[in-house]
Amino acid sequence: MKPIAGGLNAMKPTESELNRTFEFTMLTLKGYQQRAIDTLDSFLSKARDQQNVTDAYTEALQDQGLPPLAYRDYGFAYVPYVCFRIPTGGGKTLLASHAIVTAAKSYLDVDFPITLWLVPSNTIRQQTVEALKKSGHPYREKLDFAFNHQVLVLDIDEVTQIRPQDIGQKAIVVVSTLANLRVNDTSGRKVYAYHENFEPHFAKLPANHPHLGRLEKVSEADIQEVGLSAHELGKIKYSFANLLALHRPLLIVDEAHNARTSLTFDTLQRVHPAAIIEFTATPNTSSTNGSNILYHVSAAELKAEEMIKLPIILTEHQNWQDAVRDTVITRNKLAQDALQDETYIRPIALLQAEAKNGEVTVDVLKTYLTDDLHIEANTIAIATGNQRELDGLNLFDPACPIEYIVTIEALKEGWDCSFAYVFCSVKPKKSG
Repeated sequence: MKPIAGGLNAMKPTESELNRTFEFTMLTLKGYQQRAIDTLDSFLSKARDQQNVTDAYTEALQDQGLPPLAYRDYGFAYVPYVCFRIPTGGGKTLLASHAIVTAAKSYLDVDFPITLWLVPSNTIRQQTVEALKKSGHPYREKLDFAFNHQVLVLDIDEVTQIRPQDIGQKAIVVVSTLANLRVNDTSGRKVYAYHENFEPHFAKLPANHPHLGRLEKVSEADIQEVGLSAHELGKIKYSFANLLALHRPLLIVDEAHNARTSLTFDTLQRVHPAAIIEFTATPNTSSTNGSNILYHVSAAELKAEEMIKLPIILTEHQNWQDAVRDTVITRNKLAQDALQDETYIRPIALLQAEAKNGEVTVDVLKTYLTDDLHIEANTIAIATGNQRELDGLNLFDPACPIEYIVTIEALKEGWDCSFAYVFCSVKPKKSG
């Protein structure tokens, strides 16, 4: 194959994405999304009432008319551990927020749950935190409605802000990458580190507390790392990991196909979750470490709900310059068409460059855009690990000038924007 340029699946942005002032109305779930939540509700209710996750899983599949599949607990015993298979563009993150509410009501039996929301990359982490913190955002609105606006969303770097009075009085959502937890040696990791701010959470623990035995104790490594006195050795470690173990969080695992290793299972067990709910478009289905798929949404269902915008046009080119030129022409045409739409849309072209050892690097691609195609430099943003020119930008703001985004691995990292209507890869594709 040759370098390609094509249209991305894209939805028109919601009014909240455009950050306009409007009378707030909660976003209604699509049919398949509501069915997914209803299935979760039924499964968790049965798991709670029957005290048997395996039977609840079997019944959930039967209720959907699906063939039986063996439930595998991966060492989590009675803890529900299930997966939702949702195609890209199907609203996995929105469903995850609704899943928190459903789990709290149907299984956790708590008014205000603690949720650890795990994502595969810092890119997704930043996007998720920003969306969940934003009042009126579709990801946040269900939480605010269900928990009477008593919601505390924190990045993993902000967890020391949790106060004892927040526990049980606010729905707490902490967003982290899995890498922050997934280590053999926990020393030096903030999640497991001793921090004096957590002391009030453990100060009044009764000696007969049912979860006391699962808490990690201060070790020699902790004493050396933090500078504690020797008499702290063997006492309860004041850490975020211990706080989670004490209160047994709900785990949301985004892009869960990246979280199916033995090391990941061991890591998740360290925080003693009450339930684990996975979301991914491409679940691991192997016989050794595959996910327990509870609900599967097909691409046809997305199409029926108009979640996929058609037509999708794919074009091959003889060289990368032609592919990029065609991308610019296509984006400009879409921009003209967008002027006729009542909703503000600024079509963005996403261009995938090659890595530094390739021919068409980020710098080469940007130079071609500015020097050969005469694209204004202020309409181009670079989004790579080293150059993060999208940080702090609201791409949906009509005042934002960005029309082209040059990246290397943005799609793999989970970058998402409903204004991205054109995708161009300059990497040569070999057929065969």
